[in-house]
Amino acid sequence: MTTEDMRDEARYQKQGFGNEIGIVGGVGLLIIDFVNGFADPEAFGGGNIPQAIERTQDLLAFAREKGWKVAHSRIIFADDGADANIFSLKVPSMLGLTENNPASAIVPELAPVPGEYVVRKTVPSAFAGTPLAAWFVSHGVQTVVVAGCVTSGCVRASVLDAMQAGFRPVVISDCVGDRAIGPHEANLFDMAQKVADVMPLDALLSRISN
Repeated sequence: MTTEDMRDEARYQKQGFGNEIGIVGGVGLLIIDFVNGFADPEAFGGGNIPQAIERTQDLLAFAREKGWKVAHSRIIFADDGADANIFSLKVPSMLGLTENNPASAIVPELAPVPGEYVVRKTVPSAFAGTPLAAWFVSHGVQTVVVAGCVTSGCVRASVLDAMQAGFRPVVISDCVGDRAIGPHEANLFDMAQKVADVMPLDALLSRISN
């Protein structure tokens, strides 16, 4: 951390940002958009996304061992583009992520098992316009642990909506990734100050295990 970074963090702390919200009640895991297209640097990927996918395998195994409710999200548009929206106007290539396009399939390493909820969405947030919040509530989830990509886009949007829906988001810093490291780091910092707890996987495992 540079001297300037330390000054920035001190300014936020002085103004009352960055308090810990904690892990409370039932815990759920949300894995956002770890699909083939985002694992491919020639499609929507790049940066540290491959490393985040690899690390998330350990997180998912831990969540399953603990019996957490697990949800995965995919961006899925209609084959004929009938549900095109402002998001796809901004990023037209997203319209190619249709149900049967291999690029929209969850990476094999993190493939859902029976009982895990797969959320299909056409906007960045996994909560916007989907039953995800109600699904978590129905299973007694109060804290949502978050992995996925990209940190500056769908992860951030989902974390913000989780907080606004009354959940306690915990972003696992080495289980989220972005196609560019600058936006990844900036958004981790900002989420930690305003909307979520942010920690590496080892810290989460230590906290849950103790």
